[in-house]
Amino acid sequence: MAPFTVIVAATLRRSLFKHSHFRRRCLHSAIDYPLSHPIYTIWASNTSLGKTLVSAGLSISFLSSSSSSPSFPKRRFVYLKPIQTGFPHDSDSAFLYRKFCQFYASKSLPFSVFASNSVFRASYPAANEVLGNASLADGGEGLKNLHWYEERKLQGTDGNGVEQFPVWEAVCKTLYAWKEAVSPHLAAERESAMVSDSEVLDLLRRCLENDIVGKSATTEEVEVMSVIETAGGVASPGPSGSLQCDLYRPFRLPGILVGDGRLGGISGTISAYESLTLRGYDIAAVVFEDHGLMNEVPLLSYFRNRVPVLVLPSIPKDMSDDLISWFDKSQTVFTSLKEIMLSTFLERTRRLHEMPKKSCDAFWWPFTQHKLVSEEKVTVIDSRCGENFAVLKSSDIISEQFDACASWWTQGPDANLQLHYPLFLGAYRLNLLKIWATLLQGVGKGWASRVYYSDNGSTAVEIALKMAFRKFLSDHEMLSDNVSSDENGNCMDLKVLALRGSYHGDTLGAMEAQAPSSYTGFLQQPWYSGRGLFLDPPTVALYSGTWKVSLPQKMKSVMSGCESLSFSSRDEIFKRSRNGSGLASLYTSSILQELELLSDCNALSYIGALIVEPVVQGAGGMQMIDPLYQRTLVMECKRRKIPVIFDEVFTGFWRLGRETAAEMLYCEPDISCFAKLMTGGIIPLAATLASEATFEAFTGDSKLKALLHGHSYSAHAMGCAAAVKSIQWFKDCNTNMNLIPESRLLQEVWDPELVVRISLLPAVHRVVSLGTLCAIEIQAEGSNAGYASTYASSLLQTLRGDGIYMRPLGNVVYLMCGPCTPRDTCRHLLDKVYSRIHEFGQQKDQQASAA
Repeated sequence: MAPFTVIVAATLRRSLFKHSHFRRRCLHSAIDYPLSHPIYTIWASNTSLGKTLVSAGLSISFLSSSSSSPSFPKRRFVYLKPIQTGFPHDSDSAFLYRKFCQFYASKSLPFSVFASNSVFRASYPAANEVLGNASLADGGEGLKNLHWYEERKLQGTDGNGVEQFPVWEAVCKTLYAWKEAVSPHLAAERESAMVSDSEVLDLLRRCLENDIVGKSATTEEVEVMSVIETAGGVASPGPSGSLQCDLYRPFRLPGILVGDGRLGGISGTISAYESLTLRGYDIAAVVFEDHGLMNEVPLLSYFRNRVPVLVLPSIPKDMSDDLISWFDKSQTVFTSLKEIMLSTFLERTRRLHEMPKKSCDAFWWPFTQHKLVSEEKVTVIDSRCGENFAVLKSSDIISEQFDACASWWTQGPDANLQLHYPLFLGAYRLNLLKIWATLLQGVGKGWASRVYYSDNGSTAVEIALKMAFRKFLSDHEMLSDNVSSDENGNCMDLKVLALRGSYHGDTLGAMEAQAPSSYTGFLQQPWYSGRGLFLDPPTVALYSGTWKVSLPQKMKSVMSGCESLSFSSRDEIFKRSRNGSGLASLYTSSILQELELLSDCNALSYIGALIVEPVVQGAGGMQMIDPLYQRTLVMECKRRKIPVIFDEVFTGFWRLGRETAAEMLYCEPDISCFAKLMTGGIIPLAATLASEATFEAFTGDSKLKALLHGHSYSAHAMGCAAAVKSIQWFKDCNTNMNLIPESRLLQEVWDPELVVRISLLPAVHRVVSLGTLCAIEIQAEGSNAGYASTYASSLLQTLRGDGIYMRPLGNVVYLMCGPCTPRDTCRHLLDKVYSRIHEFGQQKDQQASAA
């Protein structure tokens, strides 16, 4: 008789997720899993379709296959059931364990086979079924740590009674169990044993690590396959109520779909497949039981060559049947399925490992000096879920990294927003009107009446410049032909008024509206002439724990010195009461002096538009401009009938803590540009909002007076649908937990005390923390400072190893999240950044001392 062992151990403990320290750890536990061995998720179109039979068949086929590599004489099949209801009377891991043992007990084996089954955590009612009431006397709610373990060893010999190796091993585990045989969310609620998604994922990660990485590290020659079997159908709820296709999405493991061979099963199978693929899952094969309806014919037609469709023999309906003969008959199908899974796994790993070289050979990345990029520095991203990347580490681990640059400032709500993509004309118009109303009731409220759609921020700026120049000419009655040039034929020269350090895009017209910089130099744009008057603005930042205004040199020379440039808090900087200060007078006189200087130089040169990034300049180094200065500048331009453009491509939609940065300046533009966060990073779309007066400047009897500008994909239907969803997501307190309902402001997502501590670090020059942005300028001089600097590259590599993906602007590093990012997540990120900058500063000091 083969040895059989059962070990039961239990500790009385309430649900761990109720304890705050465990909650924080779960929120930030990395979704890591090894890529050294194939791991698949077993999905089903509905419940009771045979997922566990497929898992059992795979375990037998994998372990008994003679085609496995001879370099792996030992094999391990790992079966994980994260969610189980109906326990212990219904236990899929116990079923697989028993069938596995029965199958091999009926065979003549030349070596040992080992099987085990264990259960980690169970609700009190479920645990009571195993342990009895006596063990549960001091509690009755929540989850208990139930370490139920049973094992069996089937020994093969060489005929002389000598045990033979290698050992085949089947490891079966149930992670969470409830007694009632209902949907997990109902069982968890009724048995007072709620489990969060993060708890499920964290325990799943640790099981994968222990059973694959941990054991493989100590046992060199072992071949492993692991399957994770879901509960119910693809969209069945998990214990928290999340759909299981969403619950397991952070891992994005490749899957096997168990289809439905019954009447109506064709529709259910296709719907399940599409639900998974729309969420980014890769499905390696579809397998289902033959019910005699030939469902495989239309399914093969639908899937064509995309996904193999395999049909299993009919399962005996006699409950007394041990299914051993069925497993024997099914082995051809299971062997084919196993080979598909192994080849798909090898293809995936090959593709991921080849990506660095192929990308270096094929891509031309933006803002990248390719000579400085080696294959080792390429970040291979397997997928994205929410605000996290799943990246390939050199140790063959798929690891989670927080997208701390918000996917080039576009990322907002969860990237898996459920969108409808209506392409027919009526729905297209409906979405167009919806986004128009959403914009005018939000970022354009009180001043805008028209919306012009394009595809990205740079083109939105080009359109805005066209609009502004026409409005200027109209307001100043300069539209007739006889004022476009003088008697010598010299043409009128319209310029823009802009700020140094600004950035408005990479198209040629947008580049002309920004001051000379790394982006506009001869190597980038030989045509660049800079058709503007560029002012040096005063900036604001947190220096060593104090918010201060830094004046440009020209202003410093005439500053009386009687007014303090320091503020007790960041909020003091935005107060309108500053309008009557001496600093406001200084700003006014400086602006007037610059404008008068231009008019004295050339009689035909005019300032036709003012363009600014309100409050914060993004690509220019995350510089915060004194809002008093920008407000003064806007008021002076309005007085002179110079149209005002706000470039809010970066700052719009709660990026800085308010729906629009214009609210922070207490003034309105004539034209405003939006993109990036408008669609939450899902699809390109931009909008240029304009006042009615701006629109009227283009009305007339001739088509030549119209705005002759257009894009093939203007107001793209999918973009409009995404924008509506995204903005609604931001504005709803039920989806954006950071939103303060009364004020419609974001709560502080970056801990103010920790921000101050960062500013006090010797390695830090300045900090700007506002809304979803926390920018940190590393103390550097000479060639170590500025946009071309690589001074902070070692710091960023360390942070990426910590799971934080950051992209610098020279020696300025920044964290950026979405408006809906949990504050606990932001605290965790900032904690890690603080520690690493502190270490970075110490290393630089040691290097300087050694030199």
